This record gives sequence, structure tokens and C-alpha cells, in this order.
Amino acid sequence: MNLQEIIDKSNNIVFFGGAGVSTESGIPDFRGVDGLYNQKYDYPPETILSHTFFMNNTLEFFRFYRDKLIVKNVKPNKAHIALAELEKDGRLKAVITQNIDGLHQLAGSKNVLELHGSVMRNFCMNCGRAYGLETMETGKDIPICECGGIIKPDVVLYEEMLDDNTISKSVKYISEADTLIIGGTSLNVYPAAGFINYFNGRYLVIINKASTSADNRAELVINEPIGEVLGRLKI
Repeated sequence: MNLQEIIDKSNNIVFFGGAGVSTESGIPDFRGVDGLYNQKYDYPPETILSHTFFMNNTLEFFRFYRDKLIVKNVKPNKAHIALAELEKDGRLKAVITQNIDGLHQLAGSKNVLELHGSVMRNFCMNCGRAYGLETMETGKDIPICECGGIIKPDVVLYEEMLDDNTISKSVKYISEADTLIIGGTSLNVYPAAGFINYFNGRYLVIINKASTSADNRAELVINEPIGEVLGRLKI
């Protein structure tokens, strides 16, 4: 059975995606050949993107954050657009993403569960005032609220907990789905990767350029760029 046939037979689809969904938009993933983990910095990326580093080396954190995590002038690719169309059609019930770039919403998806937060949202650690992306893009120093507090991106850093409500919703959608499409993720990042264990539906589909630990459980495995694969669907 091919992907089009599975989509056509499904009424409750959930999509679970990772960094590979956005690489075709020009956003590098962390673990690819050109990813952040293979670039040279004074500190490893996983150290810089930790809560401890943020608190103790705030200026250095924001230099890295602006340089590598805020990618300007990026647009949704065929994968984002196809998923938004599937949701509009009524068959896709939720997009669960590990990405923080906001491209699913920009493509038109409405029900997006962001496990690791979003660069689009920022808040003052002192008074809680909300700020948009433009506040973080400009300047070279630590962004400061009018009240004097530090403005922190609404991004889940290492050592920080995922949002309980987002986790609960994600588990609920996956457990109720008849089809789960996993795309652009190695399924190596926990606890998010463990969500697959809640799926009890008919069709598990994995679309990823490299193999994953769940390939042997899938009804269909496609080792191609996800934008190309979803872009071929007739919705």
C-alpha cells in the first residue's frame, strides 16, 4: 500500500515531525552533516542551549540564539503546505512538532502542538509581558523588558521540562489516530520520541531520509525528503 492509498483510507491522521520537515525551507537540523552539532563553537550547542548556560552566560546564549536559531526570510515548504491542506480537508487532526520555527502555522495549520516551544513567542521573566520575534532579532545585547527583566524565548531548553498540557494533548491525539505519519525525525530525542508507543491505529508511516528505530513497526517507510513525498499527494 502506498502513501496516497493510506491517506485516502484515513479519517483521523496525526502528523509527528522533527527538524527534517524544515530543512527543505533552509533551516539546518541539529544532527545532520551540516547541523549545529557538527559546527565549531566555544561550547557545544547542547551546552549553550541549556537552562544553566542561559542563566549563567546570558549574553553568549543570545549571540548563539540570534546567529543560529533565528533564521530569517524562510518560508513553508511543500511538506508544511500539504499538511495544512490535509487539516483543511478534515482528515488531519493535529500536527505535533519538535520544531520551533512557526512554519506550520505560517503555512496555514491551525492545530499545532509545539513540544519545544517557538521562537515566535517571547516573554519577560519578571513581569510576563509578551514580545514578538522582532524584539529578539534586533540588537546584540541581552533583550530587556521595559520593567527591567530579561526577555526569554518561549523555547524549551535542555534541563527544562516540556509543557504538561502539550504532552497530554499530543498523547491523546496519537492514541486516538487511525494513521500516524512520522516525518523528518530520527526518533532519538526523548521524551518526545516515546510518544509513538501510544499509537494503536492501523497505519504507521515513517518518512525520513535515514532509517529510524521504529522502521520495523511501520506499515510504510519512505526514505526520501518529506517535502517531495507530501508534495506529490492529491488532497
